[in-house]
Amino acid sequence: MLYPKIGIRPVIDGRWGGIREGLENQTMTMAQNAKKLIEETLRYPDGTPVQCVIASRTIGGGAEAAACADEFSVQNVTATLSVTPCWCYGTETFDMDPKTIKAVWGFNGTERPGAVYLAAVMAAHAQRGLPAFSIYGHDVQEADDTTIPADVAEKILRFARCAVAVGWMKNKAYVNLGGVAMGIAGSFCDASVFQKYFGMRAEWVDMTEILRRIKLEIYDPEEYERALAWVRDNCREGFDCNAGKNLPEVITKSKVVPADKDWEFITKMTLVMRDILYGNKKLDELGWHEEALGRNAVAGGFQGQRQWTDWLPNADFSEAILASTFDWNGPKMPTPFATENDTCNGVSMLLGTLVSNTAPCFHDVRTYWSPEACERVTGKRPEGVAKDGFIHLINSGATALDGSGACRDENGQPVMKPFWEMGEKDMTACLEATDWCRANFEYFRGGGFSSHFRCRAEMPVTMLRYNLVEGVGPVLQIAEGWTADLPDDVHQTIDVRTDRTWPTTWFAPRLTGEGAFKDVYSVMANWGANHGAISYGHIGADLITLCSMLRIPVSMHNVDEDKIFRPAAWNAFGMDKEGQDFRACAAYGPHVLKK
Repeated sequence: MLYPKIGIRPVIDGRWGGIREGLENQTMTMAQNAKKLIEETLRYPDGTPVQCVIASRTIGGGAEAAACADEFSVQNVTATLSVTPCWCYGTETFDMDPKTIKAVWGFNGTERPGAVYLAAVMAAHAQRGLPAFSIYGHDVQEADDTTIPADVAEKILRFARCAVAVGWMKNKAYVNLGGVAMGIAGSFCDASVFQKYFGMRAEWVDMTEILRRIKLEIYDPEEYERALAWVRDNCREGFDCNAGKNLPEVITKSKVVPADKDWEFITKMTLVMRDILYGNKKLDELGWHEEALGRNAVAGGFQGQRQWTDWLPNADFSEAILASTFDWNGPKMPTPFATENDTCNGVSMLLGTLVSNTAPCFHDVRTYWSPEACERVTGKRPEGVAKDGFIHLINSGATALDGSGACRDENGQPVMKPFWEMGEKDMTACLEATDWCRANFEYFRGGGFSSHFRCRAEMPVTMLRYNLVEGVGPVLQIAEGWTADLPDDVHQTIDVRTDRTWPTTWFAPRLTGEGAFKDVYSVMANWGANHGAISYGHIGADLITLCSMLRIPVSMHNVDEDKIFRPAAWNAFGMDKEGQDFRACAAYGPHVLKK
């Protein structure tokens, strides 16, 4: 694979005769140190260290800038980081490729005016319609100081992390298995938006393709046997909510796969779904050459309801396993995969996964519980992170098993890990925290199983939602907060008020006392759709930076202002930061459309 790379441009004062020669070593050292920082810290979603390429020589003028552009053009450079300790010639040395994402690090020293160049080149970028991120350290450094200050490192890494995410999505596909579920607006997939804003293809595969492949046995039979054995050994069955119910005939006669064959069908369905998305070389060996290719997916979703689930087993297992960091083959890259084919939430899952490298969790934003309501119903007032109230996040489908909070870090604290850090102990803990409840026949006439766990952990997480708004286009909502581990009796009392066969997460957003984050009720009231996605960590600042690269404004967030990192040109669009964002995104338009 040709990975999206960060191109590092060492920019220098072009005057020979002492000035340039005296700056060569310092400039190249800055470039090498930036490369080392990025490559040793960041990874692509598949676990490979992020790759950087440094221009073969310093850039002192237009000829060298053009030579650098030629070098980068064959390296799949998705973003450039220009570095300099000194004054340089702005429009002669800047990156004028409209397709690259740009940042400039100007060294904060007194010997040479790196800050002056930084300001000058930011003005050049703004004038030419090529917005760039400005990176400048807070404290003055000595000229021979080769360290990268913490504040500079944070911005370099944020820029590189988000730029790589943009590059990772380009030319990939979002695969819709089926169409619109139950009239959910988020299920309407806008192919032009995917193309314009993400550089992605939107593809559709009818759900009957899954049945065809199961019927004709278009899957790896050896892997099927291995997967089924793993399921039987690790997926214990839980509560059956159908027991003792006198269900009407319209429900009982609709189940066509016998209950004792559900797991076999579901396991085959999971293999088929994965192969549709990514392909499988084994299918080529079996004579299924077209099917072996896959769809070059980076994310997808499954309609399910109701045309599938009214007579066939649901895809809750498939969705949960695809989204998790492991399966019967061991640790693996998680797949953002949306239940009910809520494409907008699939995008939310994708963005969160790309900047966190952890598994995505799909949720209904189900119920707001005020402290007063909790006390009235349970007799106890919530404490800790939940003291101001909390939101019940629950859904039958694509919540990764990692969302159980069963993994632990080196200090014994609950955590969600990148797949390359998942060990046998971690995978076992997630499986032991989860049982599989037989699907509620009133919802899912075709049966199946739903993952069921309780997130017994207090972890930093970020809830996000990508929405489409007529007259604006795509927007993103962000709510940083924590999962809450409620006392057992409190959890039990309020959890059973809704579907007890689904995984539950109690979410407490961080409040600011203003606007949508005035209180927890306001967060719920301002949420833009019925679904949201949870990713591990407080990643709001990364998401804001990523969205500015994609030209998607952020309509709601609780990220501290001093952590907001957008292109410098945003400052020219007014004094209110969020208004700036909307106006700048509208003015520049989707990044991938640039010629």
